[in-house]
Amino acid sequence: MTGRDESGRGERNNEDRARVKREIEGESEREGGAGLRACIGDGLQHWDVTDIYKQEVNTAAFIVFVFIDQGFSQALNFDLHLFISPWLSVFCASKMEGNGASNNCQFTSRTPSDVESGESQCNSDRFDDDGRPKRTGTVWTASAHIITAVIGSGVLSLAWAVGQLGWVAGPGIMILFSFVTYYTSTLLSDCYRSCDPSTGKRNYTYKDAVQANLSGAKVKMCGFLQYINLIGTAIGYTIAATSSMVAIKRSNCFHENGKDDPCQISSNLYMIIFGIVQIIFSQFPNFEKIAGLSIIAAIMSFTYSTIGLALGIVQVIENGGFKGSLTGISIGLVTPVHKVWLVFQAIGSIAFAYSFSLILIEIQDTIKAPPPSEAKVMKRATSISISATTVFYLLCGCMGYGGFGDLAPGNLLTGFGFYNPFWLLDIANAAIVIHLVGAYQVYCQPLYAFIENWAKGTWPNCKFITNEITIPMSLSKSYNLNINLFRLTWRSLFVVLATFISMLMPFFDDVVGLIGAIGFWPMTVYFPIEMYIVQKKVPKWSTRWIWLQLLSSLCLVISVAAAIGSIVGIVSDLKVYKPFKTT
Repeated sequence: MTGRDESGRGERNNEDRARVKREIEGESEREGGAGLRACIGDGLQHWDVTDIYKQEVNTAAFIVFVFIDQGFSQALNFDLHLFISPWLSVFCASKMEGNGASNNCQFTSRTPSDVESGESQCNSDRFDDDGRPKRTGTVWTASAHIITAVIGSGVLSLAWAVGQLGWVAGPGIMILFSFVTYYTSTLLSDCYRSCDPSTGKRNYTYKDAVQANLSGAKVKMCGFLQYINLIGTAIGYTIAATSSMVAIKRSNCFHENGKDDPCQISSNLYMIIFGIVQIIFSQFPNFEKIAGLSIIAAIMSFTYSTIGLALGIVQVIENGGFKGSLTGISIGLVTPVHKVWLVFQAIGSIAFAYSFSLILIEIQDTIKAPPPSEAKVMKRATSISISATTVFYLLCGCMGYGGFGDLAPGNLLTGFGFYNPFWLLDIANAAIVIHLVGAYQVYCQPLYAFIENWAKGTWPNCKFITNEITIPMSLSKSYNLNINLFRLTWRSLFVVLATFISMLMPFFDDVVGLIGAIGFWPMTVYFPIEMYIVQKKVPKWSTRWIWLQLLSSLCLVISVAAAIGSIVGIVSDLKVYKPFKTT
């Protein structure tokens, strides 16, 4: 062996020692000093020791070391591995070198998410089969998540939707959508695990499930439709929040000047204010950092929905009975053709109110491990939550329509079907604004993460994209704010663009109907059915296969009709609306 070879090998050994030491110290920092101690008793998945076995290194010594380290740690509160591990890694390297093996033996730090289901690992009370922390969700927590996600601003347009459809078709279509959503949700819940419902590999997101079951083209289509839907939701939430802010201002104007005052108020200033708030909140990097905001948003959602329902009941009592007709808004108030478009648009609004499939897999990922299987628990949770939501929707939609008949406003709390008590309306509209501040961030986080991960993968060495600047928010490190220049720039530009589009077409009913139409068929029906057919190997042209395809085709027709109706509504409104003018 030449001196150059020995020198090169020595340099590699030094590099390996330094790298292993850095990994161990880094793991200690991240895991709070757990390090190699995590191997025995706390979950073997944190350290990859398979190379040691493969190279016939003395694994007994390694196991003894870990037990000794456990004893020292528990008795003396001293992490022995920080001292011994570098020498153990050097021993490993020299042993492999003596065996003629390549010098790549090292303890590779691994995060729980890197561990695939089915790998051999220590039994632990703190980790699930995939190496992630134990999930603790139950049927009740899953039901609560679904109800919180589903009941949102879409409930405010249900009275108007029932008004276009009438007393027969309105409640009937709501019930139909609830059955379709429940059925396809049960199919989707079976796709949380691949192959086996209890031990198969987990899919953590909707897109993961699509990728595990369908081809590349369908995965790309899923991603495209998902992100288009999220962008549309951001625009819709901006419009809805601004409408509520304007409603508060107009409510006070009516209270001071009387109902005859037109109280014309521009929505542009309020859209800009909402956009600035979203730019600030969008700098929080992920879901975990906005958990408190989500809890507040959920409380606000129930607040304004309950107020809207109560006001509808009061209006029915004041009228001395229910208004409305069996077929909805009368021909004469609108033309026959316009009536058709309004019916289609109303169907889209109801579809929007039932949209939660995008986050179903994420909710299922919170349920504790089998038995019973996560799919069984999720199906029961879906049944409970959709039943409760449908009852609530029927009450809100029917009471709103019963109170106002054909004149039911497109947004129950901002259309000024009610004038008093004005303070209660102000509370409800303020709750809408607070809810939509949080909901906007929840829906946009997947889009933010997608763009930022793509940018990091494309330009991994660009400091503008990868560097984080820490801003202390308190004495506790857990409340520090990390600012990334790329995140600051691109998220701010996205919010500005969404706000600008909202200014161009601030039409709540039309936009909500279009978003519901775009998202319902592909995300709630098509992909769950296609994944179920692949996973369960449903034979082509069998009775079940034909039924599933008929259901998908019917929902496609409904979605296309709803989209056309909403687009016609937007075009019609744009003919008379003057952007950036007082309304």
